[in-house]
Amino acid sequence: MTMPKIMFGGDYNPEQWPEHVWAEDMKLMVDTGVSLVSVGIFSWATVEPRPGGYDFGWFDRVMDHLAAAGIGASLATMTASPPPWLARLYPQTLPERADGTRLWPGGRQQYCPSSPVYRDHAAALVERLAARYGGHPALRLWHIGNEYGCHVRACYCDTSAEHFRTWLRERYGDLSTLNDAWSTTFWSQRYGDWAEILPPRTAPTFANPAQRLDFARFSNDAILGCYLVERDIVRRVTPDIPVTTNFIGLVHKPIDSYAWAAEQDVVSLDSYPDPYDPRAHVEAAFGYDLIRSARQGQPWLLMEQAPGAVNWRERNAPKPPGVMRLWSWQAIAQGADAVLFFQWRQAVGGAEKFHSAMVPHGGTQTRTHQEIRALGNEIAGMAELAGTRVRADVAIVHDWESWWALELDAHPGVVDLLETHRVHYAPLFDAHVTVDVVPPTADLSAYRLVVVPNLYLMPDSVGARLTSYVEAGGHLVVSFFSGIVDECDRAHLGGYPAPLRTVLGLRVDEFWPLPSGGEVSIVDSENGTHGTGTVWSDWIEPEGAGTVLSYATGELAGRPAVTRNEHGAGVAWYLGTRPDPATMRALFDRVRAAAGVEPALPDLPADVQAVRREGPDGSYLFLMNHGEHAVRVILNEPATDLLADRESPTTVAALAPRGVAVLRTRRPN
Repeated sequence: MTMPKIMFGGDYNPEQWPEHVWAEDMKLMVDTGVSLVSVGIFSWATVEPRPGGYDFGWFDRVMDHLAAAGIGASLATMTASPPPWLARLYPQTLPERADGTRLWPGGRQQYCPSSPVYRDHAAALVERLAARYGGHPALRLWHIGNEYGCHVRACYCDTSAEHFRTWLRERYGDLSTLNDAWSTTFWSQRYGDWAEILPPRTAPTFANPAQRLDFARFSNDAILGCYLVERDIVRRVTPDIPVTTNFIGLVHKPIDSYAWAAEQDVVSLDSYPDPYDPRAHVEAAFGYDLIRSARQGQPWLLMEQAPGAVNWRERNAPKPPGVMRLWSWQAIAQGADAVLFFQWRQAVGGAEKFHSAMVPHGGTQTRTHQEIRALGNEIAGMAELAGTRVRADVAIVHDWESWWALELDAHPGVVDLLETHRVHYAPLFDAHVTVDVVPPTADLSAYRLVVVPNLYLMPDSVGARLTSYVEAGGHLVVSFFSGIVDECDRAHLGGYPAPLRTVLGLRVDEFWPLPSGGEVSIVDSENGTHGTGTVWSDWIEPEGAGTVLSYATGELAGRPAVTRNEHGAGVAWYLGTRPDPATMRALFDRVRAAAGVEPALPDLPADVQAVRREGPDGSYLFLMNHGEHAVRVILNEPATDLLADRESPTTVAALAPRGVAVLRTRRPN
């Protein structure tokens, strides 16, 4: 899928407003540069107020208004929040928690993903939507559901239990195989009948980890099944209209974005960085790199962000002047071909009435709306950017199944995977290096450097892929507690990390997790520079690897903390602890230099992010100043700033605080 330009807009919920407001909306949208709106997301109860009693007349008028204004519709299937009558007539559609608590109507997403009744009613609605609007001139995109797994990440009811057993039969075939995979000889858990198997409901103590891992897999598949039912309907009726759904958060644990991305024509993301966090843009950057990588670099859609403050944090900060524009351009720089907001008009009532909107309670003269209008008209002139792509020399490996397994109970210590990713991503971001975030099954051959912050769960096949990558000349960085268990959460035998022992040139005999807040001194073996390690420490026995950093204090004093091993034509590094940020940056700079990884632009100021997008007709350098001070950036070639008023090339980019430059370094033909 290719957008005709960088699209701009937001969630449009006209059912919240009297109809006379709609004409004003159209005029304001045109004046604001809106080209695409998500519409119908929460309209089910309004278009089907009674079972089978549909009222599409008002929605027809909304779609006609959009078409007349030249605004495209990302048409939602309206199934994200069932109407109250569904729960009243079919209470078995309601989800249950692990402790048996039933979740009732009054919020949203009150449905069991495995419920055939919910799926049948949703499918009936989608059939009617596809037939009615499939040929409508406003339709640009199908938006299936909304924020899957946001509130109901798993359901433990009897319907889900039966669905889980069916899923297990398909996965394992027979009980003997399942018992082996789940290690049920431990604690007398061996199953003799499929009916004995339940979801991992609240138990007296630790539930079987393999059962919990499979239930996480199942729950992802069950929710995906809801999406596929609706996706298949609209593809059958409107095969030429692309399909998406919006992932929630920068990295959402219950939903395997890689598996879901394969079932979409374009991926979409909702992004809500915290303005109170001075490093929020770094966390956002990681999420954007991941979502772009989910479809091998294809441009993606920023489906939601806040114009200002959200409503769901304990303290909800507005975005200071210029930040909304800066963060919008950051998404575009990292591959977005659309910038949309939640929502168009700020709601008068309901749970999100204090969530900011493109048209705030205060109206069009507010700072927020004026900044939105300026951004929309600025983006409207950037059509040549659409379809261009970001290329990276570095990949960070992320895997959902390993994440689910890593954060289960009864491990040597607590490892927070997202925090682990941030620690490994930050020194690359701060060095102005562009990164892809890929699954362990990705083709790694094009990357100069591959970083594995943690792959606790590692099938032998993944270990073989990483080993082959190094043997062919790649540079690999692996951190602690990786390669520990197989796909069934059974420990690899023969010494940790068994699938990577050869390529890393070492054996880990014992895990020595550090106490909460604890640290250990580490020292550079070459220059004597000291740093600290936190979270973890490994008892490492080298088997060919050389020592880069050593423990200087504690029970492991004198033993290796970070190692380097030449293997085949490449090099593999291992981190047995988490170095402090300065030590990590120095280490990654050394690794990057050895791998031949260069920043997007040399000698950049610390707070400036630089990303390139490339296309057949142009090369574009995005510079974004996330700092509070004006800076000047020396370019390594003449370039035209598309956001400036002049057309003549320049070799210097002046960036105000929170400023942005979009530089064409090769003119389109």
